[in-house]
Amino acid sequence: MREKLLYEYAVIRLVPRVEREEFLNVGVVLFCKETAFLQTLYHIDEEKLKAFGCETDREQLKENLASFDKISRGCEDGGPIARLDLPSRFRWLTAVRSSVIQTSRPHPGFSSDPEETLQKLFRELVL
Repeated sequence: MREKLLYEYAVIRLVPRVEREEFLNVGVVLFCKETAFLQTLYHIDEEKLKAFGCETDREQLKENLASFDKISRGCEDGGPIARLDLPSRFRWLTAVRSSVIQTSRPHPGFSSDPEETLQKLFRELVL
């Protein structure tokens, strides 16, 4: 049996109108320190956006979500935050903010396969 590893995840949310505090889950970010795993998955469901009456600029939304992905992967073009260590990047991604893209509070769990857990959480919470 494989060892269970501590991980943390947060749900990435689109908040079209911050003052209304309504949100749509669009992604998940998962961090596991022991395996140096930090990855983001996201999906923009156009039908759900229409149901929200969302007037958010779709291209800007895609760019913002892509920057989450670049930061989680530590890409060269991810800016100065992407050059931080993994725990610092995860903490930055999950910091409380009042913007169109927000995250839930981080939640912990145990998993023997962080990639598999990320896929499972993504299917359950976003798709």
